[in-house]
Amino acid sequence: TMALLKLSLMAFSFVFWAAGLTMLIIGLWAKMSLGTYLALSASDYPSAPAILLATGVAVIIWGFLGCFGAATEHRGLLRAYSAFLAVVLAAGLAAGLSALLYRRTVAQGFQQGLRRALLAYGQDDGLADALDALQRALSCCGVESYRDWLASPWGLEQNGSVPLSCCRARRGCQRSPPSALSLHPDGCFGAVSAFVGSNMFYVATAALGLALLQLIGIVLACLLSARVPAHLLGSTTPR
Repeated sequence: TMALLKLSLMAFSFVFWAAGLTMLIIGLWAKMSLGTYLALSASDYPSAPAILLATGVAVIIWGFLGCFGAATEHRGLLRAYSAFLAVVLAAGLAAGLSALLYRRTVAQGFQQGLRRALLAYGQDDGLADALDALQRALSCCGVESYRDWLASPWGLEQNGSVPLSCCRARRGCQRSPPSALSLHPDGCFGAVSAFVGSNMFYVATAALGLALLQLIGIVLACLLSARVPAHLLGSTTPR
C-alpha cells in the first residue's frame, strides 16, 4: 500500500506540474488576448488572468517538490505540499468564480467604458489606442454603430468624420459624412461583449477544473504523510 501511495502521488505530481504549465499558458493567453479589451471596461473586475499566471508559476515549482517529497518520503515536505495544494485549490476557485461572476457585469461595464473612450478620443492617447485596436481587431465601429462617432466631440471637430480604424479599406474612408458601405457595419459593444464573455467562460472553466484536481493530491499527500515510518523521520523511538 505504501508503494502504491508513493507511485500515485508521484504520478499526480507530474500531472500537477503539467496542469501548472497549462494554467501558465492560459494565463498568458488571457492576459494578451483579453488585456486590451478589459482595459476599456468601466467596471472593476477581478484579474483572473493574473491569478492564473501567479498560480501557474507556483504550481510548476511545487510540482517538482511534490514529486521529490513522494520519492524521499519526507513527511515535512509532504505536509507542506498538501498545504500548498489547498492554497492552489482556493486560488483556482477564486480565479474561476471571479471570471464567471464578471461575465454577468461585462455588458454594462463595456457599454460605459466604450462610451467613455469614445468621448475622450483625441484627449486620452491610451484609451484612443485601445479603442482603435479594438475596432480593427473585431471589425467594428462606434458603440452601437458608426453614428456614435458623428455626434462625438472628436467627430464634430473633424466635421462629421470617423477614425481610420473604422474603415474597411486601409486607404481610409474619411468623407464627411462617410459612406456606410466603406465602414465596419457592426458596433463594438455587441462584438466585444460576445468575445470577452465567451473567452472568460473558457478561463473560468479551466481554472475550476484544475482547482478540483488538487483534491486528489491533497488526499494522496495526507495519506502518504501519515504512513511514513517513524525511522524515516529521523526521530528515535523510546526504549
